[in-house]
Amino acid sequence: MTDVRVPHLSANWNYPTAIRAGAGRVRELPSLCFEFGMRAPLLVTDPGLASLPLINNILNLCEENGLRVDMFANIKGNPTGQNVIEGLTVFRTGEHDGVLAVGGGSALDAAKAIALMAGQSRPLWDFEDLEDNYLRVNEDAMAPVIAVPTTAGTGSEVGRSSVITDEEAEIKRIIFHPRMLPAQVILDPELTCGLPANITAATGMDALSHNLEAFCAPGFHPMAEGIALEAMRLISVYLPRVVANGNDLDARMQMLVASSMGATAFQRGLGAMHAMAHPLGALFDAHHGLLNAILMPYVLRANESAIGEPMERLARHLDLPNPGFGGVLEWVYQLRLDLGIPNTLQEIGIDGEQAERIGRMAVADAAAASNPVAFDAEDYRDIFLSALTGTAPS
Repeated sequence: MTDVRVPHLSANWNYPTAIRAGAGRVRELPSLCFEFGMRAPLLVTDPGLASLPLINNILNLCEENGLRVDMFANIKGNPTGQNVIEGLTVFRTGEHDGVLAVGGGSALDAAKAIALMAGQSRPLWDFEDLEDNYLRVNEDAMAPVIAVPTTAGTGSEVGRSSVITDEEAEIKRIIFHPRMLPAQVILDPELTCGLPANITAATGMDALSHNLEAFCAPGFHPMAEGIALEAMRLISVYLPRVVANGNDLDARMQMLVASSMGATAFQRGLGAMHAMAHPLGALFDAHHGLLNAILMPYVLRANESAIGEPMERLARHLDLPNPGFGGVLEWVYQLRLDLGIPNTLQEIGIDGEQAERIGRMAVADAAAASNPVAFDAEDYRDIFLSALTGTAPS
């Protein structure tokens, strides 16, 4: 399958927030800071990026244009409440007036939570996405956020929430407020070109999981459904290309777009992949995108009875040689193989000792509510055990 679009596209969009897309557009960051009233932003990034030229160049760019900028990078791969508290302390001590979220999903989630907490008097967990907790937020005290993703996976740059690990309770909590959606996003493919192939693959599969679960969710949301369908086509074309050649700027751009599309689409809902990936990430501190990639075919099999029609449409849209559910499942398995994704959870160091607990945590996870099949804790335990060893569900 080929794509005939003009390469190196550059454009400004205003959906779901203001987005500037195109190579080299990170150079517009200082003027955007001034536009949103930032004179002393805090740059929040991943520890792995903090010492790289990419971040140093952004810091220099900001300082050369008269901005007083500091950096916070003490963030785990699965960001924790303590990470947010430490970042908040840096924000307040430095008297910062905005947040530059630069990095992968971990940095973006932590940055958005720091910006939310900037002027709040309540503790972080008071804003967990339960009932109407978001009404507790003092909106006027939130700091503006400009998001610059350096991976194509989570789509957190266009999300209204952050997934933060509560280490004491050993669970992931979703912190939500509508205004957590960044005021401005820059999608610059040049910033993702240094990403290793294995991380490119895992984050790309995360984008696929968002779109695939949104597409299969039973809720009525035709706009999200259409976005998810087209994003999966982009991923089918460009993810293998970018893993094979990390300097393919066109593929990098299209994967950034597909990632943002996934996080836009999943307001329709997610499902069992995320319902299990969240507790597994909390318990084992494993990479979220890689967990979704490994879980994907096992969840599809478990959902087969309820997703026949959407899988037929997806197979047609991807122009797969075999129609329907079987064709999509074959494509997922082949894509994972081509990208070097492990087949089982055992291969990334996960064991089955907490299978019962994982089942209970999964059924209680917010993502479980929109899975096409209403699994109970035993069902989730069985799917987990299947993914653990690569066996068929019992």
